[in-house]
Amino acid sequence: MRQRGRILEEHKLYYRRRLPHIQPQNATFFVTFRLANSLPKEVVIELMMEREQNERLIKSENNILKQKALLEEERRKYFGHFDEYLDKIKKSPFWLANSKIADLVAKAIKYQDGKHYVLNAFCVMPNHVHLMIEDCKIPLYRIMQRLKSYTAIKANYILHRSGVFWHHESYDHVVNDGSEYENILWYILQNPVKAGLCNTWEDWKWSYVKPEYTSIVKQ
Repeated sequence: MRQRGRILEEHKLYYRRRLPHIQPQNATFFVTFRLANSLPKEVVIELMMEREQNERLIKSENNILKQKALLEEERRKYFGHFDEYLDKIKKSPFWLANSKIADLVAKAIKYQDGKHYVLNAFCVMPNHVHLMIEDCKIPLYRIMQRLKSYTAIKANYILHRSGVFWHHESYDHVVNDGSEYENILWYILQNPVKAGLCNTWEDWKWSYVKPEYTSIVKQ
């Protein structure tokens, strides 16, 4: 497997809604997006307040490199808490548990492979999706806009509903090195196993890993 975590000379930090998004060139991205109203507002507020409090403390750190590392770790913890809630929440839209909707999303992700990005792995869960892509040909937010817009229209038609389908925000994280790459691959494919939806990741129909990386997740 070729080395990840290239030295990126150009990058851009921008904000969409309340989450910071980093868009380095030639990067590998781990993206998670979820259904609208998939988490109670009180849970979201609690997590955001906790994160903002922790970040205020971290920003008092005088060592800039240490501060950046701590902020990055805080972002990962923030995401981890969200993902844990999504896996265990009982009252949530679970439209992606519908096989027609899951098939739709999986096919839409695969369709863009080779056109707008290189697809490394994904997993469609009942109320959220994990995705790992690299070599994006267009900005990441454009990729997500197209993916969400297309699947929302089609899914609402299948479900005979109208209204917002996806939550407006997506979580994205730049994968920094080879070991992190392997850990995230494992994390994506093991999510349905961890959530009790199947016994092994190979049993889950709505997941994918690039063939040359199957040896990593079978270790």
